[in-house]
Amino acid sequence: FKEAYEDFDIDKVIEFDEEKVEQLRNNPNIIRNKLKIKASISNAKIFKSIQEEYQTFYNYLCTFTHGKIIYETGKTTSTLSDSISNDLKKRGMKFVGSTIIYSFLQAIGVIYSHEKDCFLYKD
Repeated sequence: FKEAYEDFDIDKVIEFDEEKVEQLRNNPNIIRNKLKIKASISNAKIFKSIQEEYQTFYNYLCTFTHGKIIYETGKTTSTLSDSISNDLKKRGMKFVGSTIIYSFLQAIGVIYSHEKDCFLYKD
């Protein structure tokens, strides 16, 4: 994905045209669903507009989290991920359901889900 998506350079991704979409659709190393490829380009444009509106995407997230880390385990969605997912969908993003957003929030450390017996757990 990193190679196919120009090292995830958002300015390059938002410029992808139909020729690039077809190139991606023929790349056996990535998911080749045309709707998902087109959504990734459209989502990049929306992401960039959020960055411009809030200076950073993290600042946007802080409008939902108030900069706090959420500690919880055993979930795949939450009211937080529901809210962010709904807002992103209103802005036009696709394939940003609550479960995907919850996973993203875990990956960036906004939601901390490590149980006490996990080697990554910290007090």
